[in-house]
Amino acid sequence: MHCSIGMFNLFKKDPASALEKEYRALLEKARDAQRSGDIKLYAKLTDESEQVLTRIQELKKGS
Repeated sequence: MHCSIGMFNLFKKDPASALEKEYRALLEKARDAQRSGDIKLYAKLTDESEQVLTRIQELKKGS
């Protein structure tokens, strides 16, 4: 019966995975903002991405 518990863990979503996807998307948006010359938006998106990265690192540390 021990295996059945492990089987259900297969369907659990990894919270770090979703945050990593969000992090990559923010970096892409920041890059595009920088290329278009919108430095304020670039700074805002970069800050948001750093906050998401911090959450990812905290989750991985706790694992």
